[in-house]
Order: sequence, then structure tokens, then C-alpha cells
Amino acid sequence: MARGPHWSRSVVMTSIRYEVYAYGACRYSEGRIDLGRVIAIANQKGGVGKTTTAINLGASLAIAERNTLVIDCDPQGNATSGFGLRKDGDVPSVYDCLVNGQPLQAAVRPEVHFPCLSVVSASRDLTGAEVELIDRSDRQRILGRKIEALRDDFEYILIDSPPSLGLLTLNALAAADAVLIPIQCEFYALEGLSQLLNTVRLVQRSINPGLEIEGVLLTMYDSRLNLAKQVAAEAREYFGGKVFDTMIPRNIRLAEAPSFGEPIALYDVLSSGARGYLSLARELIDRHGSS
Repeated sequence: MARGPHWSRSVVMTSIRYEVYAYGACRYSEGRIDLGRVIAIANQKGGVGKTTTAINLGASLAIAERNTLVIDCDPQGNATSGFGLRKDGDVPSVYDCLVNGQPLQAAVRPEVHFPCLSVVSASRDLTGAEVELIDRSDRQRILGRKIEALRDDFEYILIDSPPSLGLLTLNALAAADAVLIPIQCEFYALEGLSQLLNTVRLVQRSINPGLEIEGVLLTMYDSRLNLAKQVAAEAREYFGGKVFDTMIPRNIRLAEAPSFGEPIALYDVLSSGARGYLSLARELIDRHGSS
């Protein structure tokens, strides 16, 4: 696959800085959010942009100089490969932390593409983690306890959860302060959301009473399609102010970037997809009082 212009890294970074300042996603100020807001990115429906959001929102927050950690909790490991990292390497993975008792600190890979971005990778072994943990009495809270040990090292911790409501997703919801729900702007977008919301309510009642809905993110939006506009309108009617103002457009560059192991801000900072995630990062930061 041809990438297009082969810019040097210095040219790319200069372009990113220009776009960030021009688009307003990066705001330097004395006001900062409380450290360690944990956000689970969840939807049991596949193909809605969970991993794309984890990668590119994480990168955009890091560009805005918010110290950010992305944890890949999906056995497919697409966030790991989307950052250009090996799924099976010498560094411990989230599987080693959940099943083998490794501290999460040992699995953190610092400065992935950006100084403020760290990643905990997935591995192929994660596929069997739910079976291996089934007999553990604390099986739903393991990830949360691991995160607590390094919560104060980061301003944002994003968890990419699998497209299911199994034990790994429950661990993500139990560990999180809030859940971000991506919804694809297509016909069946709202189908099955009631099941996810019921799971969120169950987690609130029995495991994590402080869990909030961070927001609903409309992805793969095409303003030329009446259906996309209808889905956006229905989502706003259903969720009200919980829907982010930012909508992520359908963008071929977003689809290409993972094959090069780069966030969209590095792959093509001028694309509509990059602008969308920079805008989302700005909106998220503003929601928590950093101006």
C-alpha cells in the first residue's frame, strides 16, 4: 500500500504542532484535571471504532501534553499493532498482569510515538484469559487494582475493550471512572445498546458505583447520507448531552494508518480523521475543566 508523501519525522512533527495550535486541541494552562481519569472504551458491537478511538484519542491527548496511557484489553491486539508494537515481545503484556500477577508498571511501554503517550500491549495469550480467571474470586477487579498502583502517573488512562460483554470488558468497566461508547452511524447503530447500558447499570450496582457514562461518540459519519444524519439525531435524542459534539468522519486515511503502525496524527495530520480526533481530545479536556 502506498503511503503517499514520504515526509521526514521532523517535518511531520512540525506539521502536527501547526495543526494542533491552529485547530485548538492543545491548550497550555495552569488548570489541570485530577490525575488518573480511567476511561473504558466499550461497545459489544464490533466495527464501531473502539480501537481506532483508543489509538487516536490517546495520541491526540498526548499531543495536547496530557500524560496518557492506552491499555489494550482486546485479545485481537489491534491497538497494539496499530501503534506499531509487537504483540509477543520481551515486555510483559496485559495478560501477564491479569493472569500471572505481574505489576502493570512492568508492562508499560513509554514514549510510543509521542513523549506523553504510553501503551500496555495485548498478546495472543489474552484469548484464554477469561477461562483462566473464571475461578478467581476477585476476577472482575484484577485490572482495577493493577491500575490503582499507577493511576497518579497519568492524566488519562484509556482501556480498549473487546467487542463482547465478557470478563475482560467487565474488568475494564470495574476499573474505569467512565465509559466512552462509540456508535457507528449506520442502520443498526443503536441495536444492542440497551444490553451494554444494562451491563453498565449492573456494574454500577454491584462492582463500581462511581462508574459514569463519559459520552457517546458518533463514528464513521458521512454528512452526505441522510441515514447518518438520522442516526446522529436519534442518538442525540436518546442520550441528550452525553453525545460528544465532535463526530468522527468516515475517512480512508483512518483506515490506512494502522497498517503503518501509526496514529492518524502521524500518518496524515491534515486529514479529516486527524482533525476529528484532535477536536475530540479538546472536547474531552474541556469537559473536565482544563482550559
